[in-house]
Amino acid sequence: MPRILLIDDDEHLAAPLATYFARFDCALDSATRPSEGLAKLRSMHYDAAILDVMLPEMDGFALCRQIRSESDIPIVMLTARGEVMDRVVGLELGADDYLPKPFEPRELVARVQTILRRQRVRTAGTAAAAQRLVFDGLTIDLDRREVLRQGGQVELTGTEFELLALLAAEPGKVFSRDDILNRLRGHEADLYTRAVDIVVSRLRKKLEPLDCIKTLRNAGYTLAVARGEGA
Repeated sequence: MPRILLIDDDEHLAAPLATYFARFDCALDSATRPSEGLAKLRSMHYDAAILDVMLPEMDGFALCRQIRSESDIPIVMLTARGEVMDRVVGLELGADDYLPKPFEPRELVARVQTILRRQRVRTAGTAAAAQRLVFDGLTIDLDRREVLRQGGQVELTGTEFELLALLAAEPGKVFSRDDILNRLRGHEADLYTRAVDIVVSRLRKKLEPLDCIKTLRNAGYTLAVARGEGA
């Protein structure tokens, strides 16, 4: 059963959400303060975290940044309705998804299920060699979800890894922003172009000095790098 951590200072929110998540075979734990949430994340295994933006001690953005410095756990941000910048900032800091408040519990469950599914879906019986994509200066181990840039390991969020894996599966193919959103997010998003651009920007920065993700104006993105030995 997946275990999810909710960090939200609304004490009346956790109990009904936990009951609702249990209907979908998910265990929802909760913390009302960031310090409590961080302590739980460090001492127990969780499959995903849900963070409110408005929190005591530190806001959700600072909390997201802190979690990202320690873990690649999938993160869903709860933002104020209409606050586009909240969503942009959350994505820039490494959140995998966002949901405006107030929200329907079923939609939150669906968002969490989507990012968990992306984490665990693998094609059964695929040959081990196909799980390792090798390019000049870049190696992607799909099975271990590891990326090596010029021999050094690169820490990526779940969404960043899935984007890189998508591009690397068909190097040279141009993926439009809508293609990427539909393949990775699993639902329609409000920030169509901006959301993809943010994730690509983060990924490019982490892959520096490699310059392998190219933008084709008005078309989309492609992985432009030569296959390496062992590919």
